[in-house]
Amino acid sequence: MLKTIYEIIEPSDEVTGTKWSSVYDVVMLVCIVASMVPLAVKSEYPVFNIIDKITVTVFIIDYALRLLTAKEKLHKGVKSYLLYPVQPMAIIDLLSILPSLIPINAGFKVLRLFRIIRTFKVFRSFKIFRYSKNIERLARVLKGQTKSLTAVFSMAIFYVMVTALIMFNIEPDIFGNFFDAMYWAAISLTSVGYGDITPVSDVGRLFTMLSAFVGVAIIALPSGIITAGYLEVLNHEREENTNKNDNSSDD
Repeated sequence: MLKTIYEIIEPSDEVTGTKWSSVYDVVMLVCIVASMVPLAVKSEYPVFNIIDKITVTVFIIDYALRLLTAKEKLHKGVKSYLLYPVQPMAIIDLLSILPSLIPINAGFKVLRLFRIIRTFKVFRSFKIFRYSKNIERLARVLKGQTKSLTAVFSMAIFYVMVTALIMFNIEPDIFGNFFDAMYWAAISLTSVGYGDITPVSDVGRLFTMLSAFVGVAIIALPSGIITAGYLEVLNHEREENTNKNDNSSDD
């Protein structure tokens, strides 16, 4: 019984897919999107309160079923029921539920502090990660390319620090403090160029042009790394599917 429930509530691409598993995925995706509507409109209309109560009820049931089938997921025996609540997605599930369960009485100043917990409702949007295969692929890519991306990120930080230091000395009248110079360097790195802080001297403008070319090159690196990693993951999935089909044919 628990195994059947587990195969239904887990995303259909992670287990042997069934019709009910696909239906469950669709229902959960609809509930996640619907739960974000009251946050977006910030209206006091009763219909939005009803939507919130319905979606929270669905999330509570989902959390209870996942906790109930923790042994099927973690394969740690009775210990699974203690380990599951501290899993990243389980924490997100819990944070998305709690804000709607905590009563806030406007007459008590102490309880008003707990209003900040309401902002945890935004964690409901992260629940969609569980049901999106593309996001799951992207997570695998980022995990597999951690070293390369870390190296590029370190290079970007080094670029910001060095160019900010140089510009801070070239244009002392424009950049009142080192933080302003770092802000300018970060904006130049991303090629956004707000224009609120700009060099005025010829040397400063020349250095800005040179640093902009370097910044474009640095920004392009993560895109290439992620693209290559994404293609690698897709090829790996194709090979796995081919092997499964070949094994099925042999049987």
